[in-house]
Amino acid sequence: MKIIGITFLMMICLMALSLGLDLLQGFDVTKAWHNAFSPFRVMEVAELFVLYFLLFLFLMGGAYDIYKKKKAEK
Repeated sequence: MKIIGITFLMMICLMALSLGLDLLQGFDVTKAWHNAFSPFRVMEVAELFVLYFLLFLFLMGGAYDIYKKKKAEK
C-alpha cells in the first residue's frame, strides 16, 4: 500500500511541476492542463517506439514467467 501511495504522490508532484513549467513557458492554463494529462499526444515517433517496445518487453516477460510456471508444474 505504501508503494502505491508513494507512486501517486510522485505522479502528483511531477504533474504539478509539468504544469508549472508549461505556465512559465507562456502556455495558457488549458494548454498546460492538456499537455499534462495527455502525454501520449505530444510524444514524437521515436518516443512512441520506445514506449511500445518497453511495453512489449514487459508483457513478454510476464508471459515467459507464466510459461515457466506451467512447465514446472508438469
